[in-house]
Amino acid sequence: MEIISFDEIWNRIVSNEGQIFKTKTGKEFIYSVINNGIVTNRTNYILSKNDIKKVFNIMPVEGPGRINDLVRGPAYIWAILNDNRIVKK
Repeated sequence: MEIISFDEIWNRIVSNEGQIFKTKTGKEFIYSVINNGIVTNRTNYILSKNDIKKVFNIMPVEGPGRINDLVRGPAYIWAILNDNRIVKK
């Protein structure tokens, strides 16, 4: 199985900007890419690219509760990093 680099993951995140994603509990959200991060339509703060990479580096993670103390916006980061548009070859 080929490993996907974080740069490829980030490129997929950027290319899926404005698409509908769902949290583990089914709440829909979209995000915009701003500088080195994203902002969802359900938050008013930036989820940093570094935080997304931090979670990417420890994947797979069972659920967003496992990364609560690690990053801001864990439900959104977890949802993005578990979406087939982002992680599948």
